[in-house]
Amino acid sequence: MDFLDWVRGPLLTLSLFIFVAGVAWRLLALWRLPHRIAPGAPERQPFGTGAALRAAFTRMVPRGGFHPSATLVTVNPYVFHIGLAVVVFGYAPHIAFIRRLTGLSWPAFPDAVMYAAAAATIVSLLMALMFRLSDPVLKRISAADDWITWVVTFLPLVTGMAVIGDPSSTILARDHVVYRDPLAVHLLTLELLLIWFPFGKLMHAFLFLPARMQLATFFGRRGVRS
Repeated sequence: MDFLDWVRGPLLTLSLFIFVAGVAWRLLALWRLPHRIAPGAPERQPFGTGAALRAAFTRMVPRGGFHPSATLVTVNPYVFHIGLAVVVFGYAPHIAFIRRLTGLSWPAFPDAVMYAAAAATIVSLLMALMFRLSDPVLKRISAADDWITWVVTFLPLVTGMAVIGDPSSTILARDHVVYRDPLAVHLLTLELLLIWFPFGKLMHAFLFLPARMQLATFFGRRGVRS
């Protein structure tokens, strides 16, 4: 068993177990929190789950009226999240990896689209780091979680670029024989991300919708509808 076999064997199993168990533990802990009725909440015209869900999605688009200088800061997270989703779920070797784990598969994007999405995602992450380092407020409120989350998200993207050298169809056909060591490093960084995922801010992938619905309900009970 060489380094690659070890990484995509026992280490992958361990990281997936920590990821699933950690996410389940976090969600269960939140589910078991005591539920209290907000004091002074109006009994008529309640802001229910359906309205909260609609508000959570409609408020994902920024409102007009913001200063033009904030445009780049506003757009950059959209570039990152969309680009990352395309890279993770649209690249043929990644789809094959998911199929081996879950049995699910779907058509892949062309390689040119994947390269552009990966480049845009990396640039977006670097810009986010620049904003955090240059803005006095962001720099002051940044905790260890922010820096660790940035690193474990950035590493799989950079190490994944080292595996790219041939068309994805060729890579799939020969199972990365030429790129065994770079692939092992890439998988190792992915496993590091999976292990950190339940314990850091990456959990917002599961919690962003409940959090937005909670905020929408909070304002809805106070009559905010616009």
